[in-house]
Amino acid sequence: MSFFQRIASAWREDDLIRRVLGTSGALFSSHGISLGLSVIQSILAARLLGPAGFGLVAIVMAYASTVNGLLSFRMGELVVRYGGEYLEKGQKEKAAALVKAASLSEGLVSALAFLAVVVSAGLASEFIAKTPGTAGLFILYALGLLANFNTETSRGVLQLLDKIKLEGVINLLQSILTAGLIALAFFTQGDVRLVLYAYLAGKVVLGLGIFFTAFHHLSKRLGSGWWRASFSVLPKFRELARFAVSSNLSATVILLFRESEILWVGYFLSSEAAGYYKAAYAIVGLLAVPANPLILTTFPEINRLVVQKAWPRLRDFLRKITSIAAVYNLGLAAGLILSGRWLLSFYGEQYTAAYPALLALLGGLVFNYILFWNRPLLLSLGHPEYPLKATLAAGLAKMALAFALVPRLGYVAEAALLSFYYIASVGAIAWRGMMEIRNQELNREDAKNAKVF
Repeated sequence: MSFFQRIASAWREDDLIRRVLGTSGALFSSHGISLGLSVIQSILAARLLGPAGFGLVAIVMAYASTVNGLLSFRMGELVVRYGGEYLEKGQKEKAAALVKAASLSEGLVSALAFLAVVVSAGLASEFIAKTPGTAGLFILYALGLLANFNTETSRGVLQLLDKIKLEGVINLLQSILTAGLIALAFFTQGDVRLVLYAYLAGKVVLGLGIFFTAFHHLSKRLGSGWWRASFSVLPKFRELARFAVSSNLSATVILLFRESEILWVGYFLSSEAAGYYKAAYAIVGLLAVPANPLILTTFPEINRLVVQKAWPRLRDFLRKITSIAAVYNLGLAAGLILSGRWLLSFYGEQYTAAYPALLALLGGLVFNYILFWNRPLLLSLGHPEYPLKATLAAGLAKMALAFALVPRLGYVAEAALLSFYYIASVGAIAWRGMMEIRNQELNREDAKNAKVF
């Protein structure tokens, strides 16, 4: 038996790896089709609207998401982290109270985010989109925030109950709807508003679909009256608040320095430059097809192993999933390097100019998706502050360089700076997580030795 055959045989006998890969595989098929449809609808929108119009749509969508993210407390992570612990210990009432608190908090945040977009739409139109008369478009798309009033909590519930593959089905349905509506806009020569209606319809289906699915399965697990659980059974309010605030601050930093790239390109340059950047990012985003299912299925398993204090098992699990991620990400990266110009040409021949930006983005995103478990690991270990510090330090450096370089060198510089940010922040967080596991193993060994003597 060869070396690789022995490795494959050992992994097949690993129940944890087989469970994660099995669930990820089910998600992969639906997410893969959804992303394929997303690329198709993106191509149609890019060809219909041209770089400037395509960039405007991207800015409008990114603005609503960014405002919501700035206020968000990432309730899904809170539900997985503490709900997983409560269910592991059979404390169903505490799990119910936790989900109830997370759900109400997220609903309030979503309403505030919608109001914030309404109030600031005029400024966004003037200073980011740089397109007069587009404030109404920002408000229109922000209606999706109200439909997604519980998406984070609901996604956390589905992860917690090992039902996350159902999100893939819902995501596929919304992708089919959105792609169909954008195709209609393309063939009828629709405008920016019609394209935004299509994306908004998909957001509504996704948000409400995940909410009702999670509510149904939570009722089956905890009982139909779970939502009557009293908050008084939650003994760790200060710890929960600390986790939520840390997650909010981390989300804010991530949004400002990583997930609001389109907005920064629009601010520094123009909607047209944002359109080119969006096309390059959409192609590199193909890396998310296999990565997102692994992220969704891995976090609960990492959290479970931490609760069990199974440190050698956790280290082995991380080593195996990192090896798997490295193989497929490096293979995909090689394919995108070779076919990047050709793929961009589907958006329109003028979009091939974004190939240098594609290459600049590739290094950082490949690194990020290989070590995709970096932040969930530290959250499970009870260290939510360190990811915040690492992302803030890398983000501030990125932003300082952006003000100096992007106005002079264009959107390719923004792409290169994003890769720098990923490598610096993800590398630091992953290293800290592995050091923490090592410390836990040493502490456990010291405790055993102390008992012997």
